[in-house]
Amino acid sequence: MSETLYIQTEKNIKVTSPVITLGDIAELSCSDASVLARNQVRKIASLPKDSYGRYVCSMIDVIKEIEKEEEHVDITHLGEPNFILTYENPAARNQILSWVKTIGVSLVTFIGTAFSIMTFNTDVSIRELFLHIYEMLVQDASNGFTILEITYSIGIGIGVVLYFNHFGKRKFTQDPTPLEVEMRNYEDEIDTTIIEQCDRAGKGGKGNAHPAVDPSGPDRT
Repeated sequence: MSETLYIQTEKNIKVTSPVITLGDIAELSCSDASVLARNQVRKIASLPKDSYGRYVCSMIDVIKEIEKEEEHVDITHLGEPNFILTYENPAARNQILSWVKTIGVSLVTFIGTAFSIMTFNTDVSIRELFLHIYEMLVQDASNGFTILEITYSIGIGIGVVLYFNHFGKRKFTQDPTPLEVEMRNYEDEIDTTIIEQCDRAGKGGKGNAHPAVDPSGPDRT
């Protein structure tokens, strides 16, 4: 009776070594511990050394490499037929640069949001509206700094926090925030585009924006 090896892969997998093993790119499950152990360390591809970037791989090629060595093992794959290996240089990470980028993005987002709110308030003449409402309610001229402006400003802040579903590291619900959803959609669209570009160029062809090659199995030299 043959054993079944279950392989689960994601669409985009980050690696830091040019030598790729099956355990690096997939979650494996098998009732036979020996089959599981040897496939965890099975070499299935070699990437060009120091050629960091994105590489498109076909799961069919990976399965063929496994079947050459595992004739009596049934393979069940769960996941995308094609996936991307993002080959990163671990030594290139710079914490200072990351903080600078984070601060820069935060400033741009803050200024852009403030500008959008001010432009909206100007377009709808919210200041004049509050002046008229205040005069109608209290029968007195507004100085531009009343309970209406204060509650409106506080309400905008609370609304933004509730909409994005978190304040600092604290989340109000278990649902993903709108920003997390948009980032996930953006990443999925990038991965899909890279894979489709590689398919159109043919196996081993390079995409327009990112290196996208198909490492057709391990380097046996």
